[in-house]
Amino acid sequence: MQSGPPPLFNQGVSARARLAFFSFLAIALIVVDSRVKALETVRVGVGVVLYPLQQAMQVPGQLAERVGQYFTSVAALSRENEALKRQAVERASQLVQTEQLRVENEQLRRMLSARARLDSPAVLAQVMYESRDRFSRKLVLDKGSGDGLKPGQPVIDAVGVVGQVTRVFPVTAEVTLITDKEQTIPVQILRNGLRGVAYGGVEPGTLDLRFMASNADINQGDVAVTSGLDGVYPVGLPVATVARVERNVRDQFARIVLSPSAGVHSNAHVLVLTVDPSPVARPPEADKREAARKGARK
Repeated sequence: MQSGPPPLFNQGVSARARLAFFSFLAIALIVVDSRVKALETVRVGVGVVLYPLQQAMQVPGQLAERVGQYFTSVAALSRENEALKRQAVERASQLVQTEQLRVENEQLRRMLSARARLDSPAVLAQVMYESRDRFSRKLVLDKGSGDGLKPGQPVIDAVGVVGQVTRVFPVTAEVTLITDKEQTIPVQILRNGLRGVAYGGVEPGTLDLRFMASNADINQGDVAVTSGLDGVYPVGLPVATVARVERNVRDQFARIVLSPSAGVHSNAHVLVLTVDPSPVARPPEADKREAARKGARK
């Protein structure tokens, strides 16, 4: 029997012969290349021919690397952008806090300067919040009866009169602003000494100087200060500035609108003058004259 492959699969020279031939050829080429350097030109030519193919084969890898670097850069830039945004927000918040502290510090300095100019003792109080009643103008302070506050005591800031204490609790107090409709304050025009009474204005945030004759010597820009006739407010505290004067020949009184000098709606701290809010006692001569008039009428 034949042990070789069938005629259909006849391969010619055997595998062993081919292996031996190519092995000998490889050894011979190695020896010739190492001795004579005859294959250097062939190697260079093969390298030149294969260089474009090598570059083409590297393109997918380089493209994948660049895509990976792109997404890595985008992610890094996104994280850096978020970090910069957080830093910007934090710095903006710090700047706002710094500006707020600076303004508050300046206001406190003005308050201390105003208290030094006053002869009356004063308590520095912080404004907690403004009353939510839309029909009144009131502030709530963080000082109360335990700090010496009493109803009727005047409240001022570094510029002028803010209002008057109307209700007192153990640790808080309520202040009615001079712009409230129920509030009145005796004033005097600084330019000519003309006296009158300022009421909380009809227009929000203003005062009205009522019952002044239409020919009264009051002009726009005049400064109104406390007259001290009520015995509550010290004399000479700035109250308001004349904003508008309306005169009508058919009316007996002029309509005079005042703009408050103090920051009635913008103060974080105020001064409460801890004076006795009782009215000024009448002199004995006035009582004697009043008694004499009553006796004469009888």
